[in-house]
Amino acid sequence: MMPAFHRCHKRNSRELCKPDMTDQLRTLRYPATLVLALLLLLAGCTPVSFNPEADQSPDQLLDSARDMNDRAEAQRLLLQAADRFQGEGQHRDARKLLQSDIFDPTTETSKSQHLLLSMASAVALEDRTWATSLAESLDLDQFQRYRDGLQEQAAQLQTETFKLAQKPLQAALTLISAGPLLAMDDAERNDEIWQLLKKTPADLVADRSESAIGFDTQGWLELALILRESGMTLESQGRAVRDWQNNWAGHPAAEQLPSELALIMNLSQERPELIALALPLSGPLASAGTAIREGFMAAFYGDEARRDYDIIITVTDTHEKNFTEVYDQLRRENPDLIVGPLEKEALASVMERDSMPVPLMALNYYDQQSEAPDRLYQFGLSAEDEARQIAKRLEEEDLDQVLVLIPDGDWGDRVEAALLASLEETGGTALSIERFFRTDNLREVTADLLGINTSRQRAIAVEQTVGQNIEFEPRRRQDVDAIVMIAPPTLARQFKPLFAFYFASNIPVYSSSLVYEGKPDPSRDRDLDQVRFTDLPWVLDSDQRFRQTAGEAFPNMGGQLGRLFAMGADAYHLSARLPVLKQVEGSALEGQTGRLTMSKDGRIRREQMWAIFQKGEPQTLLPTDQSDEQQPEAQEKEDSIPETGTL
Repeated sequence: MMPAFHRCHKRNSRELCKPDMTDQLRTLRYPATLVLALLLLLAGCTPVSFNPEADQSPDQLLDSARDMNDRAEAQRLLLQAADRFQGEGQHRDARKLLQSDIFDPTTETSKSQHLLLSMASAVALEDRTWATSLAESLDLDQFQRYRDGLQEQAAQLQTETFKLAQKPLQAALTLISAGPLLAMDDAERNDEIWQLLKKTPADLVADRSESAIGFDTQGWLELALILRESGMTLESQGRAVRDWQNNWAGHPAAEQLPSELALIMNLSQERPELIALALPLSGPLASAGTAIREGFMAAFYGDEARRDYDIIITVTDTHEKNFTEVYDQLRRENPDLIVGPLEKEALASVMERDSMPVPLMALNYYDQQSEAPDRLYQFGLSAEDEARQIAKRLEEEDLDQVLVLIPDGDWGDRVEAALLASLEETGGTALSIERFFRTDNLREVTADLLGINTSRQRAIAVEQTVGQNIEFEPRRRQDVDAIVMIAPPTLARQFKPLFAFYFASNIPVYSSSLVYEGKPDPSRDRDLDQVRFTDLPWVLDSDQRFRQTAGEAFPNMGGQLGRLFAMGADAYHLSARLPVLKQVEGSALEGQTGRLTMSKDGRIRREQMWAIFQKGEPQTLLPTDQSDEQQPEAQEKEDSIPETGTL
């Protein structure tokens, strides 16, 4: 557990307090060592005019360095001063020195020391931009180029720099090659390597595996690849891990499995065999309940491992029934797990229990901030999850100032609250939020959002002041990085051209799965071109084997019903994995509805895929930490503006 820490920095004209990692760095034991070692490395004659040990500001030190004719000596002295600042915990001052143009370029004698000190301050300040720049020029074997006393600290800093730069594969490879250098026990190190490899896209792992050198590295990459197929059962994963252990005897991970894989192997021998599925199969929610049931059963029949178990699934219709009574009735049948209810009100009825005698996986979320009973899990297609993912994507793409469009009503209230909370966590700002109804004048809504009406009001005020008419062309606000548009397709197809009409065609637009009906419709969705949105793998990844086979058996499961079908399939696979997700931090299930993880209170969180509309069809986008060269072209074009009547 890292110690508590604080730091503040300016962003978006606000002061945000964030952790200061000075104490963390000391906990890792390298700042003190770094100070002593670098003082030796940087030792030399110091001119009287420049004393790096003097109590001077970074600006004063930089002025002194610029007055020197010897660039190499100026860099050496600045490095010594930066090292002193770091030893005193003043990483912002060190950053000012290390990022100065005096180090452009860095001399050959200063290069290694400059890199080491830069990594230390970038990590301490959690400066992702700086870390990303450093990572671009950071070789995997860089830590090996330092003398013995610095290699451990350099390896730790190199790992943290890659992690901060969102390069989990490079961070994992550093840990693998650093091996015995690190003061970590095997279990801790193997767990961290495994979690980093899990965060790396499969295609990058596969590419690296083809050129990997070394027994340890090759074994780790193969282990990371064998569990990547979406929808793998717990049993098939357990067998795959066991086979890998046999093939890689003597590998560090074979002798000390990552804790998640060890738990998978243990739990693959045990799983719920009597599952009670409780859903509304009649009444207004019948179609939703039926789609979930069909997805659950499709996943069950597609699970080859079920033949090794005596799994029985019972189904109960919950329509117009008190779910507390349904739960008590089902528990008398001694099931291993109850899956349901779907209705939010039904879930609320069991929230007052202290614990669940039989584990319950609800297919919805309870909104209130009350503590959930023990052994209650919550899983669903939460719009709040999508709002959080939009905020995360905006942060990763350095888009801080956003305008927001959200439907009015209770559902919109929840989305807005989740989006604003996530923006606050990531340092983003909602400049303006417009709530709308379907019947609203969308032209006026858009004009208000973009500040057009405010611009008009200013012009009117000027005319009234000067007493005469003036020529005026309204301008949109100029401080916008992105627009978040949460709207159904029928309205989104009108909003997007309106953005162009009001001079905002170059502002990137982000949306949730609400914007897409679930199947390509190029003729109608051309007006959505360049809109980026997040959606389920079931919807966006047509190459999935389960989707192909299930689609043949259930041809009517498209659109929103298809999303619920995918949710039912994931509910089946989750039924065997709940203990893994609960007990192993960082564990995840690659499901049809996204990458599924569990929070401490038993809520399942989803991370979906991203896509962009091009010529009216969605094209998938890679994660932001992968090369832009692999992304579909997203160059903004001028939107065609419909006739006035459609606006």
